[in-house]
Amino acid sequence: MYRVLITIFIFMGMQSVYADEKLKVVTTFTVIADIAQNIAGDAAEVVSITKPGAEIHGYQPTPQDLVRAYDADLILWNGLNLELWFEKFISQLGNANYYTVSEGIEPIEIAEGAYIGRANPHAWMGVKSAFVYIDNIEKAFSKEDPKNAEVYRLNARKYKKRISGLVEPLIKQLEQVPSDKRWLVTCEGAFSYFAKDFGLKELYLWPMNAEQVGTPKQIQRVVDGVRINEIPVIFCESTVNTRPAKRVAQDTGAAYGGELYVDSLSDVGGKVPTYLDLLRVTSTTVINGIVGNL
Repeated sequence: MYRVLITIFIFMGMQSVYADEKLKVVTTFTVIADIAQNIAGDAAEVVSITKPGAEIHGYQPTPQDLVRAYDADLILWNGLNLELWFEKFISQLGNANYYTVSEGIEPIEIAEGAYIGRANPHAWMGVKSAFVYIDNIEKAFSKEDPKNAEVYRLNARKYKKRISGLVEPLIKQLEQVPSDKRWLVTCEGAFSYFAKDFGLKELYLWPMNAEQVGTPKQIQRVVDGVRINEIPVIFCESTVNTRPAKRVAQDTGAAYGGELYVDSLSDVGGKVPTYLDLLRVTSTTVINGIVGNL
């Protein structure tokens, strides 16, 4: 069915190529799309396969997703075992031109579960790693569209400065908290890179959303960890069921600090329509939750 629909729309896709000389970029999810758009500026068109608020790991691509990606000049994907659906997806597109934006990042390994020993894929949550994403995307754009290479280089440099200006004061604020209170407890173990950059110790219910989530065993383990370490606050991600985290809070007397954003941006009217907003909201939610419950 996919190939039939691609055939139906191929003429429309070819018309699009000739009508618009801008580099056409397709990304696997909204966070990469926004990072890429900041580097592209007006020189390229960037679209995301998954929509705002979507859960990425087990996403099921649609025929329209394939049509959207068919005439792309390049496709950007995270890699590191994040998009479990991507290899099958890309195999439907023939000789598609794709780049792994996490290339060169030193991965943090998943410590438990079915993916033990594999790379934690949520590297964009660490600022140092995010700069690698930016460099990789800039290089990919410049390779495919050399006439605009200087535009991409300047945009990438400005974007890094904006990220640094946002995050560095927040890291300094968290440094004022006693080290034994700097715990980040979440549903998914999606914050390893974030925790490393912010000097936080990490505890989570499950390592990746693709596995069983919120089991009694997972809940009890985190309950024990919260009690032993006297952790005052617990969080959960915006794209998953928050009930297990709230159960931990109820059983331990810890506060529920709210939802964190990691895998997906919101729509324009939501809390995190951009990657910078995602970093800001997640960081301040964590800091306010910890400081406010000491």
